[in-house]
Amino acid sequence: MSTIKVHDKTFATFLSESAINEQIKRIAQEINTDYKGKTPLFIAILNGSFMFASDLFKELDIEAQVCFIKLASYQGVKSTGNVVTSIGLDVSLKDRDVIVIEDIVDTGKTLHDFLPQIMDQHPSSLKIATLLHKPEALKYPLTIDYVGFSIPNKFVVGYGLDYDGLGRNLREIFQLAE
Repeated sequence: MSTIKVHDKTFATFLSESAINEQIKRIAQEINTDYKGKTPLFIAILNGSFMFASDLFKELDIEAQVCFIKLASYQGVKSTGNVVTSIGLDVSLKDRDVIVIEDIVDTGKTLHDFLPQIMDQHPSSLKIATLLHKPEALKYPLTIDYVGFSIPNKFVVGYGLDYDGLGRNLREIFQLAE
């Protein structure tokens, strides 16, 4: 197991690039099956989901559209508890099949605050796809339809996830070392 240093913290390899790619292909296949003959709109939540969204989109063989929204609730290694919208949604969701793409669902606060905004636009369906889910950390009731990995409640970095802005470019996911 290799370790890396990001800012003042040490992280150990947690999920390999190949394991991540396998789960993305599995999720894409499920979506391809579930949305055959449809054209879903994917809403990727920035900044963290950009790598997952890109790799997932490459594996789809259905017609689909993607847009991005910037929401944030983290500062350092802890959630601030406040969700801030930096870039808004510029597409109509009325009567659309919508799939929200998240990098990680931990407390669920971001989605809890954002999903009502989507539902106010009356999509025909709404599903959630996340690469990582921390069931132990979940504080808000959510149905997550597509999950890559359920992981322990420890801070992770890499593959789009950052620690104070660094680490997003890593191809693997690293967990905070004890």
